Amino acid sequence: MYNTTVISSRFRGFLPVVVDVETAGFNAKRDALLEVAAVILDVNSEGLWHRHSTHACHIIPFDGANLDKAALDFTGIDPYHPFRLAVSEQEALQSIFKPIREAIKRHECSRAVLVGHNPAFDLGFLNAAIERTGIKRSPFHPFSTFDTATLAGLAYGQTVLARAARVAGIPFDANQAHSAIYDAERTADLFCKIVNLWHTHVTPKQPLYVDD
Repeated sequence: MYNTTVISSRFRGFLPVVVDVETAGFNAKRDALLEVAAVILDVNSEGLWHRHSTHACHIIPFDGANLDKAALDFTGIDPYHPFRLAVSEQEALQSIFKPIREAIKRHECSRAVLVGHNPAFDLGFLNAAIERTGIKRSPFHPFSTFDTATLAGLAYGQTVLARAARVAGIPFDANQAHSAIYDAERTADLFCKIVNLWHTHVTPKQPLYVDD
C-alpha cells in the first residue's frame, strides 16, 4: 500500500529541498555567491506537503570574485556591509548541508534534489562553490532538479515566480523579493501547493515509482 506520508516513497527516494541563491552576476565560476537559503519540506498526516525549516547564510565573496554592479544594484546587496554577518563559502555550505543530511537520514531518502525557480542557475552556483571549497560529499544530486517555473506554467499558466504565487493564492511582496530566504520560502510554498494540488486530484493505485 502506498503511504502518502512517507517522503522517501514520493520522488524515487529523493528529498526535495528548495534552494535560492543571490549572486553578484550570472557566471557561477567568476561571480560571487552572496546568499544561499534552503527550505526543508515535510508531509503532514494527511499527506500534504509544507515548509518544515529554513536555513540560510550571507556569504563573503570568494577571493578574486567578480562583483557586477548591475547585479548588486538589482539585489540591493552590499557584499561588505558589516551587519551582513557573512561567513565564508565553506562555512555557509557546511551550515546549510548539515540539516539537509539529517533530514535525508530521518526520511530514509538516498539524497536531496534541488527545487528552484529556474534551478539550473541555483545549482550551477552551488556546484561551483562546492568545487571551490573542496567539499567532497554534497547532499544534492549533481544535476537533477525540480523546476517550479515549469510546474507553475503547467498548473497555473504562469512562469514568473511572483505571478505564479499570486495565482496560487500565495502572498508575494515585491519589496522583499531578491532575498534568498524570502524567494526560497515563496518557491517552497509554490512547490508544495502544486504537489498538493496533484495529491487532491490523483489517488495513486500503486507506488509512484519502481526501484529498479
